[in-house]
Amino acid sequence: MNRTAWIAGAAITVAAALAAGYWLGGRSNPAPDAAPAAGASAMSERKVLYYRNPMGLPDVSPVPKKDPMGMDYLPVYEGGEPPAKPGTVRISPDKVQLLGVRTEPATERELRRVVRAVGTIQANERLLYKVAPRFEGWIEKLHVNTTGQAVARGQPLMEVYSPELITAQDEYLIALRAIDDTRASGSEAQAVMRRLGDGVLRRLRNWGISDTELETLRKEGKARQLLTYRSPVAGVVLQKPSVQGMRFMPGEALYEIADLSSVWLVAEVFERDLGLVKTGQETQLRILAYPEREFSGKVVFISPTLEADTRTGRVRIELANPGGLLKPAMYGNIQIAAAHPRGKVLAIPDSAVLDSGARQVALVQRGEGLFEPRSVKLGMRADGYVEVLEGVASGEQVVVRANFLIDAESNLKAALDTFGKPAQPAVSQLHRGQGTVQAVDANSGMVEIEHAPIASLKWPAMSMEFKVKDKALLARLSKGQAVEFEFSEQGAGEYVIERIAPGAPAAHDKGH
Repeated sequence: MNRTAWIAGAAITVAAALAAGYWLGGRSNPAPDAAPAAGASAMSERKVLYYRNPMGLPDVSPVPKKDPMGMDYLPVYEGGEPPAKPGTVRISPDKVQLLGVRTEPATERELRRVVRAVGTIQANERLLYKVAPRFEGWIEKLHVNTTGQAVARGQPLMEVYSPELITAQDEYLIALRAIDDTRASGSEAQAVMRRLGDGVLRRLRNWGISDTELETLRKEGKARQLLTYRSPVAGVVLQKPSVQGMRFMPGEALYEIADLSSVWLVAEVFERDLGLVKTGQETQLRILAYPEREFSGKVVFISPTLEADTRTGRVRIELANPGGLLKPAMYGNIQIAAAHPRGKVLAIPDSAVLDSGARQVALVQRGEGLFEPRSVKLGMRADGYVEVLEGVASGEQVVVRANFLIDAESNLKAALDTFGKPAQPAVSQLHRGQGTVQAVDANSGMVEIEHAPIASLKWPAMSMEFKVKDKALLARLSKGQAVEFEFSEQGAGEYVIERIAPGAPAAHDKGH
């Protein structure tokens, strides 16, 4: 066989083999179906993050579901998340792990804060008593002659001489004798003497003469030059301006006696803490003189005024002092456990707040590696947590650790600068549809249309209400009319018709 014949035979053999292989391949694995099968396998392996509302409403679901109109929620796959809001920070998962980011949900909790203040022990003003005789006289002898001396009720304080007292004693004794002398004269004369004696007796009692002294006067039957003046209360002498031999006038204070079985502590509470202090709250008190002991008291009064120099308000606390350990002018440190007046409130850890002085911001986790800065309005702080009045909803995850690192990583300051700036108007996409008018409400500017499927929004055929951009568009519409219309999304779930005109019946209406 020559060379040329051999080459020709080999070529024919190769061509036949290629033709047979092509024919067999086409029979066993058609080429047009191969690509879709591979794409379907790849799609089935993608992870579904959540399902979003088909109408664009801010509502998501972790499982498949339908909306009130029967439309299926649309799956959102990993890597196919909708674009983040302006100012949102996106960080790769490996960097999130490297930074050590930790989050905690905003929850309802009861905040309790300890208010601390200092104050001084003072005598209970309700248990203060001044000894001020109601007659003129001289002090002949002092039985209680030192400040700080303890006295009992009825204990002799001083011996006094007073011409008025001597005259009143004589008048009382004369009346007593006259009562005995007029027994034979009849009841009328005796009643007159008795009224005279009772009048003198009332005068002596009004002057503060004790019943003990009056009883002695009746028994002895003669006026005493010196009369013993006794203490009307039990307590401790705080002041003693009286001196032996001095003359005193009616109403002049000779002793100030205080009952120290109960005392006050007047505390200076800072202005920022005054709102947490309420009357009736229990307090704990420690005194430097007794570091091992703790005293308990109760808030009984909050001053309605503020000290301008110290910016503090005075709070009065009443304390029992049975052993007399608490002495006036002692310093004390108090603690008041104050709870929030509304009970449980929404709170986040105080480490979650980035405070620039002019604005407080918290980072809210919106997804894996996705963080949204929120301006927050804060309230009470206590126990490492701070009340959130605005900006964060219950259950939302806030960054409590590494938020400053996220700030540095993503240049958060630039994102925060966008807050407060007017939003740029977005260019809305126009969608086209065909349908039949079901109802027209010219007053509210609404029209109900039963429309065919709208491919641009993946909507099935259904009946729904639209708002019109201009109410004048409704003038030419009537129920049952076939229309063609163009509309856009102006807000979450709000679709506005911008153009509407008579048109051919929609596909789903043909044959009705």
